[in-house]
Amino acid sequence: MNDSVRPPLVLVGRVLLALMFVLSGFGKLTGIEGTAGYIASAGLPMATALAVIVGLLEFFGGLALMAGFHARWAALALGLFTLVASLLFHNFWAMPADKAFMQQLMFMKNLSIAGGMFVVAALGAGPLSVDARRAAG
Repeated sequence: MNDSVRPPLVLVGRVLLALMFVLSGFGKLTGIEGTAGYIASAGLPMATALAVIVGLLEFFGGLALMAGFHARWAALALGLFTLVASLLFHNFWAMPADKAFMQQLMFMKNLSIAGGMFVVAALGAGPLSVDARRAAG
């Protein structure tokens, strides 16, 4: 692959990985009651506080990843969060057969997203990022 194509591809990849988190975090923060209800339905304590924390993590972590600002840490946090959320909310192995397929699909999608986040955590945000500008300056 031509080296001149890599920086924009890394940027597009980062933005696409982060977009889901920014939108989801915004939705959680503007609908705390619904998010807290969903969290409480999984039997987790302090549902409202968790809803706020998760909303902030997704929204600001996603924005940081998009900009490439402390991208390794943002990607690591979002990747770990995604794994935990998958185990708690997409436990297809404990679902009735009529719901298992969709939950397994969501679980596998989340594993893929976590994998992408761990790649960013390992390799960094690339040259078109705030991190790269800070390192150069």
